[in-house]
Amino acid sequence: MVKNVKREMIEWAAFLLIVASLCITNSHTEVIGSLQRIILNTGIVQPKKNEDTILADYNLLLEDLEGNTQTLSDWKGKPIFLNFWATWCPPCIAEMPDIDKLYQLVNKEVHFAIISVDEDREKAKRFARRKGFDFPIYFIKSRLPQVYEHNAIPTTYVIDYQGQIVISQRGMAKYSSHEFITYLGELKFH
Repeated sequence: MVKNVKREMIEWAAFLLIVASLCITNSHTEVIGSLQRIILNTGIVQPKKNEDTILADYNLLLEDLEGNTQTLSDWKGKPIFLNFWATWCPPCIAEMPDIDKLYQLVNKEVHFAIISVDEDREKAKRFARRKGFDFPIYFIKSRLPQVYEHNAIPTTYVIDYQGQIVISQRGMAKYSSHEFITYLGELKFH
């Protein structure tokens, strides 16, 4: 009985030590994100098409990692993949490799705006560079149009060439699935 209690105390101490070290090193977000990526890889969480017609608002000013300004209206008439994320968000971390894979596959047909809501822009830059993501990362430089206001991150919007938001996904999803890539390919282009 004493051996069992002693063993249980050692197991709990080891567990608490691991949790504490993850929190102290600020690695817990990436660890949780990695665990959530396992769920994404099952394909259970797929983005869903909007049932209602929602018109995009192109009055959104963005700033890229180098400080260059871009407006969403520059991409009017082309499909756009908008994703709001943060470095402190485990579901965001979980879906980022999948979004990068999607970007590699369709970036010639679809414009990507991966928008960081981090207050510390340098942290977002370091994170993206450390992970080796190729997709373009932006920061909001103007008032966020009401149609993109969201109460959850990650949040993703897909805008078709006609300016309709065809997908409004709150929470993480698997974007590099065959079904989603096929859907993007079916969007008409100007």
